[in-house]
Amino acid sequence: MEYLEAALLGLLQGITEFLPISSSGHLVLAQELFGVRPGAGITFEVVVHFGSLFSILLYFRKRIVAMLGDPRMIGLILLSMIPAGVVGLLFKDAIEAWFQNPIFVSGALLVTGTLLHSTKFVPEPRGPVTPASAFAIGLAQAFAILPGISRSGTTITVGSWLGIRREDLAEFSFIMVLPVIAGVTLLDLKDAVEVGIDPTLANVYLVGFLTSFASGYLALKTLIHIFKRKGLHPFSWYCWIVGAGSMAWLALR
Repeated sequence: MEYLEAALLGLLQGITEFLPISSSGHLVLAQELFGVRPGAGITFEVVVHFGSLFSILLYFRKRIVAMLGDPRMIGLILLSMIPAGVVGLLFKDAIEAWFQNPIFVSGALLVTGTLLHSTKFVPEPRGPVTPASAFAIGLAQAFAILPGISRSGTTITVGSWLGIRREDLAEFSFIMVLPVIAGVTLLDLKDAVEVGIDPTLANVYLVGFLTSFASGYLALKTLIHIFKRKGLHPFSWYCWIVGAGSMAWLALR
């Protein structure tokens, strides 16, 4: 893997992980449409996911520290993790099969765009996160395991329709994913250790981590800024264009 390829993949991971446009969907389509392959294997995936994880930790560092002394918030986050955990365990093989189907991913992006556009019609939200809404957002996160379905877009859309205040919703949506990203990263790290880590690629891994971390932090900051002021519906057009365009290209090639 060359440095430029590592930087591009790290950039793609960082931006799409937090913007409501589906990081998994973009990685699948990048491989299919542009022939981009992460040549460093699963170890590189671990590295760029660590970059995303650290960007959330940095951005929400004060709130995370405060949350450690807030049993209610910890309980809400644990509650929100249940659906994704159950779906991941029961349907792991079926879900992985969808990652090999770029047509499905293209269609899923159209669904994501429709979900995002629906937020344009949400009344002004005023309520806090409750146990019921936390579980509902967790269900949305479980649905977003499918490639092409944006995790941040789906969870924030559902939370918006449930009437949660934008500031509380943005914070909860991204902090709740920390255990999920950490868990997936640790599982991938275990696989990487079993396969073997190539020490000669240390500098390549570092480039991937730094680009994922920096672009992820900026994407997260940008998304929260836009969401608090305009909502998520401006991103719907992007998802529709990419989904329809890639579907047409795949069908006609």
